[in-house]
Amino acid sequence: MEAFLWKGRLRVISVGEKCFIKLEDGTTGELFAQCLYDPDTNTVEPVRDSSRYFVLRIEDDGRHAFIGMGFQERSEAFDFQVALQDHVKHLKIEKESAEYSKKALEQPKRDYSLKEGQTIRLKIGNHNTRHIDSISSINTDESTKTVPLLPPPPSAASVRKKQSISPAAQNIQRSPFLF
Repeated sequence: MEAFLWKGRLRVISVGEKCFIKLEDGTTGELFAQCLYDPDTNTVEPVRDSSRYFVLRIEDDGRHAFIGMGFQERSEAFDFQVALQDHVKHLKIEKESAEYSKKALEQPKRDYSLKEGQTIRLKIGNHNTRHIDSISSINTDESTKTVPLLPPPPSAASVRKKQSISPAAQNIQRSPFLF
């Protein structure tokens, strides 16, 4: 569609439970129209035969008007729909969170503290015995029944020193074709 009455920018602003769709002049930022988005009413309706066009219900001093609005690109229309869906999702999460908090406060409080004279007994002494037995069945030294440990790796300096004087490195002849 080439002929339109007004061209500008659209901003979706969500503040708490309210969501405003503001149509502003693209250069000056002057407000042209504003729509209070309510997901339960028909304040924003998509046009059935196009994914780029919408109808907004604009209210001012008790009067209302329906304005057709379109985007030049589908991706912009998609971003607009996602912004509205994000607002609805945020409202739903807030509502569920409030209900969950209310239910949590209504639950009777449980006392998990130790009563007078009540004790807890912990056995810590033979904690590793079971673990060592399971490992020792895999790879053990039969005389001591312990898991053998590997020696620590050599230091980087000793590895470099061995590589620099290794006989294999000395026997390699340099080919005249290699640069």
